[in-house]
Amino acid sequence: MGGTRYDLGARDSRAKKAGYGFKSAGEIFIQNQIGMAHESMNPNGITFREARDSEVHPNTVPIILGLDVTGSMGHIPHELIKEGLPKLMGGIIQGGVADPALLFLGIGDHECDRFPLQVGQFESGDEELDMWLTRTYIESGGGGNAGESYLLAWYFAAFHTKTDAFEKRGQKGLLFTVGDEPNLPTLPASAIKEIMGSGQQTYTHLELLKEAQKSYEVYHISVLHSDQAVRANVAWKELLGQNCLSIEDHKEIPNVIKKIICDKHKSSGLGLGTIPLDGLDNIDNIEML
Repeated sequence: MGGTRYDLGARDSRAKKAGYGFKSAGEIFIQNQIGMAHESMNPNGITFREARDSEVHPNTVPIILGLDVTGSMGHIPHELIKEGLPKLMGGIIQGGVADPALLFLGIGDHECDRFPLQVGQFESGDEELDMWLTRTYIESGGGGNAGESYLLAWYFAAFHTKTDAFEKRGQKGLLFTVGDEPNLPTLPASAIKEIMGSGQQTYTHLELLKEAQKSYEVYHISVLHSDQAVRANVAWKELLGQNCLSIEDHKEIPNVIKKIICDKHKSSGLGLGTIPLDGLDNIDNIEML
């Protein structure tokens, strides 16, 4: 990651050529034709996904977007590739955050689904982000177990990501999950081992939330398109407070995320991605200033 920028003009031209505006999800998301997750998004054996600074992006702002790809939410990636993703990235950059690095996660149900976690890479360029998004397998699974595995996003962020924002600047990344179900309460060691290739400890969702919050600001976007989603939203509000964001129209997802990131950038003093003056003695690469 790190060598390319998000170019709205180039993205628009490529999207028209690719037919994102009129093709069906089945035509765009190739893994759905195959019926399995893309090999590059299989988390088994992944040590870390890294958001590192570069010459092109000297002050990266890591952003994780965990998308529920179960049955009731599977249309969201399609909406993002059609128009939501350029709105999101363009809005963030125009809002003053010059170096966003976005990582997609596909979230399912670790109790029921074949592929409960899919993992992209932190990317900043339009072509790379489209690639990871369209590689996502919309499994459309889930089960009748009153929840989905949003806690997998917290697990992965806490134990399998590294960012220069946190390590060099002491700045947390931003982690968003999007869904319409409650969170499953427990992630067993057996599930972690099956998904990641190793795992010896069982975690509750509260433990994983606390771990993720050490290096990320954690948010959940509740899409209130059913009575069940409205009921689930109550528990999310109790868990995250103002960091639970409730919307009725899923097309508002890019606007909600953009506003949070840009508002945080404006209210954070020097701004997201910049190096605090009192931290210069601990920064090796001062020449990036």
